[in-house]
Amino acid sequence: MEKIETEFVGLYIIQHEVFTDERGLFIKTYNKSIYKKLGIELEIKERYFSFSQKDVIRGMHFQTPPFDHLKLVTVIQGSILDVVLDIRKESKTYGQCFSITLKAEEGKTMCIPKGFAHGFRSLENNTIVEYNQTTEYAPNNDTGIKYSSISFNWGIKDPIISERDNSLIFFEDYKTPFK
Repeated sequence: MEKIETEFVGLYIIQHEVFTDERGLFIKTYNKSIYKKLGIELEIKERYFSFSQKDVIRGMHFQTPPFDHLKLVTVIQGSILDVVLDIRKESKTYGQCFSITLKAEEGKTMCIPKGFAHGFRSLENNTIVEYNQTTEYAPNNDTGIKYSSISFNWGIKDPIISERDNSLIFFEDYKTPFK
């Protein structure tokens, strides 16, 4: 495993080893000892996955303190355009986005720290994304920012959006609790 730094403090891409043979491929997406050697210590409290069709946009989601969390995002099947927005008001990258295409066969994980909103656009039908988080779901702290209100070109005219995601607050109206 390799930790790839980004220009955003605390935001990393983890490149896993990809083993292939005549059966297909094998990727170990998490090993506590290796993550610790990379300087990423975490305790996974909740794990779930989403299944999306092509051109679905999910996001931009996060939980507020004290239930904010570090999140590991890995594509198990298909591919996504993964996007994060820095909502830490004292950060030099506040209000800026980072994006990367994650493909199942490439063995990458986005390691998203506290203080970022997260979303993605599914690039293929039947895309499966796994999330590992350091806190459990807290309904009263679950929120988000409307995907179309951030400075990011999603590359699509008519995405498939949930009613909830379409009703999220605009970025310019959000008062962040993150420093």
